[in-house]
Amino acid sequence: MPATVVDIAVGSEAHTTLVAAVTEAGLVETLQGEGPFTVFAPTDDAFAAALEALGLTAEELLASPDLASILTYHVVPGKLMAADVIAAVEAGGGEAMVDTVNGAPISVTIVDGMVMINGTATVTAADLEAGNGVVHVIDAVILPPTE
Repeated sequence: MPATVVDIAVGSEAHTTLVAAVTEAGLVETLQGEGPFTVFAPTDDAFAAALEALGLTAEELLASPDLASILTYHVVPGKLMAADVIAAVEAGGGEAMVDTVNGAPISVTIVDGMVMINGTATVTAADLEAGNGVVHVIDAVILPPTE
C-alpha cells in the first residue's frame, strides 16, 4: 500500500497536473501528514477541461491565488471509503453534504449507480488506499463556491 495519498497521485500517469498543483500550492507536506484524508483526485483530462472552461493556461492556474482553495475543496478530513459515501447518501435521502478541508461542503449524490460530486464530477475509480487515507479519481475539477 502506498504510504500517502500523495504517493498515489505521484504514481499515476493520469495525475501529473494534480501533482504539479499540489506542489505549487505547498500542500505536499500537509497531504503527507498523518491524516487521514479522503482526496477526490481530478485527472489530467479533467484539469484540461477545467482550464479550457475557465480560459486559463496551466501556468495561470498554478500561479493563481485561488489554487490552494480549489485543491483543498477536493480534500475531506477522515477516510471515506466508497461504501461510507454511498451509505451517507442513502442516509441523507439521496444526497450527502460533506465538509471539505476548504471549509465549503461538497454535495454527493448517486446517479445511475455512479457517485457524483456537486453534480458535475463522477468518481471513475474508488478506494485507492494509502497509509494516511484514500483517493477517489474523478473526471472533473470541482470549484468551491465563490464568496
